[in-house]
Amino acid sequence: MPNYQTLVALSKEPLSERLAFELKDQALQFGVSLHTIDGQISNGAYHSERWQANQHLEISQREQLRFIAGRFNADLCFLQADLKVSDIQVLAMDMDSTLINIECIDEIADFTGKKAEVAEITAATMRGEIKDFKESLRRRVALLEGVSADSLEAVYKERLRPNPGAAELLAGAHQRGIYTLLVSGGFTFFTEKLREQLGFKQTQANTLEIIDGKLTGQVLGEVVDGLAKATYLDEACRTLGCSKANSITIGDGANDLIMMNGSGISVAYKAKPIVKEKADAAFDHVGLDAALLLIS
Repeated sequence: MPNYQTLVALSKEPLSERLAFELKDQALQFGVSLHTIDGQISNGAYHSERWQANQHLEISQREQLRFIAGRFNADLCFLQADLKVSDIQVLAMDMDSTLINIECIDEIADFTGKKAEVAEITAATMRGEIKDFKESLRRRVALLEGVSADSLEAVYKERLRPNPGAAELLAGAHQRGIYTLLVSGGFTFFTEKLREQLGFKQTQANTLEIIDGKLTGQVLGEVVDGLAKATYLDEACRTLGCSKANSITIGDGANDLIMMNGSGISVAYKAKPIVKEKADAAFDHVGLDAALLLIS
């Protein structure tokens, strides 16, 4: 594999020449040269520019370059130079705070007056401070005991919204013949509705036990955790006759890292620092559909 990368800047606004100058200047301080691949392009929604680095950039170096890009309201991606975008056959993504604007379990807990308690466990888990996702989920779900099942519908209708660019991302992926997989540590009630709404080919999530119209505080079957997410992606790739390197993955929390590691392109969407530093792309300024520029 070549020991160099392609840098891609993405922005809702036209990219300034000053951004390119500052990126190249900072890279030179690392002993790295950035060569413009082609001029700035736009797909109508986003503007993009690419450079080839003659050496591999380390995490700390990437973070410094991303900081510069952020000052210009741009996001910076670091792709393997030999990546063939035509080889991308699978899109796998997380749901809560990635595809959608909320953590569903936190909003359900609001109906019990325990949102703050549940949200703190959720946040610590996504930051990677709580390592055992299965135990974390069971602890949070236990706090939902007695909540009316009607609260799930209320959360979906009143609070859940796809994040910017979600519908466009799915439409663009399907237009390219890409298999779409939604893998979530959240709940099937929501993933199924989003499958119907956005057209995912496959969804995997946890099932809440409901008896007499109320949540029991239990999850049915095995918990979908970070390892399970990665396994579902691997299985989808095998079924399609490709490898994980032929996938693009999108997530925001620590439990997405196993799934994202080794994929052709990994995207951290408004993600926790531990995820951003390991991902190829970090989206803080652009919407989900900007990922289509990475596979075009």
